[in-house]
Amino acid sequence: MASWRDLAWDHRRITLRKAFGLDHLWRSSTWGEYVGIPTSYLTSVKNVDAILTAIRAGKAPDRFSQRYLVSLDFKSTSDRLIIPVLKSLGFLQDNGAPTKRYYEFLDQTQSGRVLAEAIEEAYSDLFQLNRKAYDLSKAEVQSKFKTLTEGKVGDAVLDKMAMTFKKLCSLADWKAASIQIPVEKKEVPTEAVVDAARQEVAGTVVTRLPQLAYVIQIHLPESRDPAVYDALFRSLKEHLLG
Repeated sequence: MASWRDLAWDHRRITLRKAFGLDHLWRSSTWGEYVGIPTSYLTSVKNVDAILTAIRAGKAPDRFSQRYLVSLDFKSTSDRLIIPVLKSLGFLQDNGAPTKRYYEFLDQTQSGRVLAEAIEEAYSDLFQLNRKAYDLSKAEVQSKFKTLTEGKVGDAVLDKMAMTFKKLCSLADWKAASIQIPVEKKEVPTEAVVDAARQEVAGTVVTRLPQLAYVIQIHLPESRDPAVYDALFRSLKEHLLG
């Protein structure tokens, strides 16, 4: 019988796949584990800003390919590595087709927020360790990556992964990003409150206080570490149930 953790994982995975076509986030990585950090990275970040600017200024292609990248005047072999990075961020499907997130990014008034939310989702395990991971130094990020990959990735690759993460974070709008557990408050309709608050029982007026209903939606992180879920629900119990 599947545990609640497995069911929660499957539900989140299916929801995200349907929304953005993010199958690549759940494929087995090069170190043989499912981890909430991308295995793709850049060897040079000098053109990242220019590439993202060109993407926003251009027309979305049917397939974002190396040929399309060359048409944007980015011909270096190091520039081509932006394609798997965009897939990791949920901007492209595995076949290179733009996703809903890609089209949202084209709106220059929203692109910073879209990028921030894409980073937080792609690097979810890192953000579980530090909610302000974007403020960490490159050395700190590299150290966290080494922990998350259980030391199975060499320092040279970890350095490039950390460099890629820091560059992406520098281009995102973290103040506009909505990274939180939403709590929605719903009040009982006014007429219902009035009817329920005053009832005559054997000639006695019974006054009832208005009631509030709370709907709490929890977006579970992409992690197979039971400690992450245990910590989450301990915190919910402490702050919501007293």
